[in-house]
Amino acid sequence: MLDIGPLELVALVVLAVLVFGPDKLPKVIRDVTHFIRKIREFSDSAKEDIRSELGPEFKDFEFEDLNPKTFVRKHVLDSDELGLKEIRNGFDLRKEMAEVADAVHGRESDPQQGSSGASGTTPPSLSKGDSNTPDLLRKREEPQRDERPPFDSDAT
Repeated sequence: MLDIGPLELVALVVLAVLVFGPDKLPKVIRDVTHFIRKIREFSDSAKEDIRSELGPEFKDFEFEDLNPKTFVRKHVLDSDELGLKEIRNGFDLRKEMAEVADAVHGRESDPQQGSSGASGTTPPSLSKGDSNTPDLLRKREEPQRDERPPFDSDAT
């Protein structure tokens, strides 16, 4: 109910009694409910007028569909006319990232994963024996107590 908790509802009732008084409060409540009912009737009649003006081909038209989030959810995410669910389910981000990491480090992909893998030809600049390319997946050794951490000129 409009995100109002029980404590807030009690506070509103107490505030209404204090502002309008116990003798005028029932009349104020009747007036407010009558006003809300009139607004709903006006809104419903306006919707029906618009539907009747649009014609019979728009009889299933819902005004909530005009909200962009609802429109996208209904026509793109829920419907599978474009085959998006198949594409979404067929995409494995971890496998793709592992393939990219293997290609960067010059290793062959694991053939058991069913991936297409790297080309098998390793460029000389990416071979494992090359001292110019660090192995980012290898764990670092724990430094000794009095050893200084390595200096990174890019970080400073």
